[in-house]
Amino acid sequence: MESYLFSDHYDLVTPDGKITQIKKIDPAKLEISILIENISPAFVGFKIDPSLVIFDLKSTLGQIGLHAISLESLLDPVHKTAEIKLHLIAYGSIALRLLELLTKGAYIGKLFAQDPRRKVKDPDYLLRMFGRADRLGSPLLSFGGMIEKEGLFLEKIEGRVVAFLPLLKGVVTYEDEIFGFLPILEKALHDKKFKTRELLPLSQKWNPGQEKKLQEKKILLVRTEPLHVRTVFGKVIHSLLPQGYEHTAASILAPETKASGNIYEFFGSSREEIERIPLEFYTLEPHREYIYFSDRDQLQSCLENTEDVFKAFSTAPGPSHKSCAVFIVKGEQFLNLTPSDWITREPHPYDFPGLAHPETQGLLAERYIEQQAAYPFLKSMEEGLITSQGVLFCRYFPSPLMKKILFGTLVQKCLKGIYFQFPSHTYGDFFSHEDRSFLLDLSKFGIPVFWADTSTKKILKYIVKPGKDSGMFVPLAQVETFINATTFGLYGSNLTEGTFEKELLALMKGILELKNEVTHLLLNKHTPITLVTGGGPGVMELGNKVARSLNILSCANIADFKGHKTSVVNEQKQNPYIDAKMTYRLDRLVERQAEFNLDFPIFLIGGIGTDFEFALEEVRRKVGSVSATPVLLFGDPEYWKQKITPIFQCNQESGTIVGSEWVSNCFFCVQNAKQALNIYRKFFNNTLKIGKDGPIYPEGFVL
Repeated sequence: MESYLFSDHYDLVTPDGKITQIKKIDPAKLEISILIENISPAFVGFKIDPSLVIFDLKSTLGQIGLHAISLESLLDPVHKTAEIKLHLIAYGSIALRLLELLTKGAYIGKLFAQDPRRKVKDPDYLLRMFGRADRLGSPLLSFGGMIEKEGLFLEKIEGRVVAFLPLLKGVVTYEDEIFGFLPILEKALHDKKFKTRELLPLSQKWNPGQEKKLQEKKILLVRTEPLHVRTVFGKVIHSLLPQGYEHTAASILAPETKASGNIYEFFGSSREEIERIPLEFYTLEPHREYIYFSDRDQLQSCLENTEDVFKAFSTAPGPSHKSCAVFIVKGEQFLNLTPSDWITREPHPYDFPGLAHPETQGLLAERYIEQQAAYPFLKSMEEGLITSQGVLFCRYFPSPLMKKILFGTLVQKCLKGIYFQFPSHTYGDFFSHEDRSFLLDLSKFGIPVFWADTSTKKILKYIVKPGKDSGMFVPLAQVETFINATTFGLYGSNLTEGTFEKELLALMKGILELKNEVTHLLLNKHTPITLVTGGGPGVMELGNKVARSLNILSCANIADFKGHKTSVVNEQKQNPYIDAKMTYRLDRLVERQAEFNLDFPIFLIGGIGTDFEFALEEVRRKVGSVSATPVLLFGDPEYWKQKITPIFQCNQESGTIVGSEWVSNCFFCVQNAKQALNIYRKFFNNTLKIGKDGPIYPEGFVL
């Protein structure tokens, strides 16, 4: 696959071949042998009927008056070579002179694979390219400088699209100086990188009044308006030419030529004057077609199908500890992925020295980037080898070091989504701080990220909560709910559920009913709600279970508590009732708590973790990072007095919360859903005494 991506040639053509043997048949005919080397293993000609592989003469030689007739060819897919024997025939005095000058080593043409599967069959495939441009601003399709559809006439004949290009009135001839140019031309043919056709117009003359009629044993050069095609190969259809007309073997229009198709060469015998050129078209490789993601209906449909996405990931090659990636641009490609389509890498980890050694740091970072499985695809986008838009599938979420290449303009234009299965090679399901920053950057640059989550068997999309510098991975069908929702959250112990399930269920049901009664900005009939927990067992599992049962979006911020020798934290396995989530490594526990972003926290019985969460919610209200919304303390008042009151009163007595005592009016101790709903109803009707102008409660909360 990598050799395919980095190939200098399209898969329908080979590199140019050079003359290895010359045998003179007569003054107007040579029998020559040609060797083509370094053919891409992706060359389609290796896989189709050999009779469909034709020799395409250099257009320069065709315009001089040479024609090639293939006698035999031998394709060698093992050694990536081809040997061709053909007759080279001269029409006209200029071609006869060049025939005398030709020597071994001259590059005179290439092979083209007429793969029937690649013929353009639908006119819309071409017509939709009008008005679109490549990354350099050049039109993808234009005729005569026109970028409107009226400039090109397309018909469907025998199952494929045919364009009939009208000829201009007149013919092309040569000045006598062309004979002096021929020795230079022959020498230039020995350098396969030299573009000889760009020099030929210097000796050509346009004769607008001359008839376009064939003359015996001479070449007829005619002209159309320039045809610019970047998305396909064009080929002259010999069978649709007027009777008696033959086009030279230079019959292929390459997509990289801006003035493709402005001069055509004919010989033969006919009294009829030719008026138009029939062309058929062959598509490029999918990743080079300049196709927009919005045009790929089948691919978009597949990506919306969870089963199809997981099936695509199942084709990734083993072993599972290696990173691998594939860039997908077409539905057919997506549905027929094989292990060989993926690029596999096993990056070597480095101990980066940091800014103390900037040169070494930069070198190692660059080396690490180049070892990533996605790198060849992204590099190909930068270099123009990938021009179609598509999605990147990776086994592991890309390293944040990939920012350097991912956020380049050319990559951004091509990359329309990143899909991954595992957040981290080392830490499994848990994102680092750098990963989450990277996710925010990807969101800002308009590159959506999707998690094919093996634990929930769902496709989750990373969504940033409006107004926040954090987000979650959310099921596709619930993205709008997450974006627009008011967030309730549950804090409590991972060791026990307590006896709150009945009351919590009643509370959440009551909130759903209250939506239809009030018109508050945070709660009304048009605003959805979500419930967020820490994602573990105990109270957290209870909350997610209740949310799921009521079709409330069930969310979780999940921390990695497992496997730390010095900790006394019970391992918290993810509970099975979670829809949307974000994950955190243990060193970012405080950051995780800061990103709960709850509008309405609810506390149940809990330990040290719950105490920490209570303090954070208290501080948020004190400093004004959140508005003064009611926080529910569910349970026995004596329990909350023991936990909260001594600290609040100590702070009061020491004078360390002067001016902030009002925070006590934001916390409400309730024993049942009825009491809780009464508080919410007052708040949403703007009758609850809460905030800086509200009363101070000596217990540190409202009883």
